[in-house]
Amino acid sequence: MVLLESDSELSAGDEAPDFELPAAGGGTYTLAEFADYDALLVVFTCNHCPYAEAKVDELNHLAGAYDGLAVVGINPNDADAYPDDSIERMKERVAAGEIRYTAYLRDESQAVAKRYGAVCTPDPFLFEGDDDAFRLAFHSRVDDAMSPDEEPQRYEMREAVEAVLAGEEIPVAATPSRGCSIKWSDE
Repeated sequence: MVLLESDSELSAGDEAPDFELPAAGGGTYTLAEFADYDALLVVFTCNHCPYAEAKVDELNHLAGAYDGLAVVGINPNDADAYPDDSIERMKERVAAGEIRYTAYLRDESQAVAKRYGAVCTPDPFLFEGDDDAFRLAFHSRVDDAMSPDEEPQRYEMREAVEAVLAGEEIPVAATPSRGCSIKWSDE
């Protein structure tokens, strides 16, 4: 396991890169499918990384707590090398109710992760709806628990989501997320 901190090329105000990806719950999703939401949280994540696993409950909470927020998990890991990250395993977890995001998508080609500049799991990007686009509002960690066995003291992404939905300034400084490196298939 390689531990990395997130360091994306996207900057505040940048438009969310589009995607068209298969969902663990069935069907295919594009960015446009979420146009009715006021905010979009795209989290590059996976099934096997302990850092990503430690955030599943909080991401499920975020997906259920805010009507104006879509939580989209995207799994870009090489499933040949990490079978737990296969679309089949993702489907099992969604069907079992373990993962209750708005959508849990598979980035088999890893092109979407590269366009976003994602480097670790989890790597969260919070976008604010702006007419016909989503613009990056906050690229930061989910909470202040930086290792899988720590309990969060501050739920920073919740604060950021609430501020974005209220049209207010985000009251939290961005702190890079920390997690396992994305398992690129060409490495």
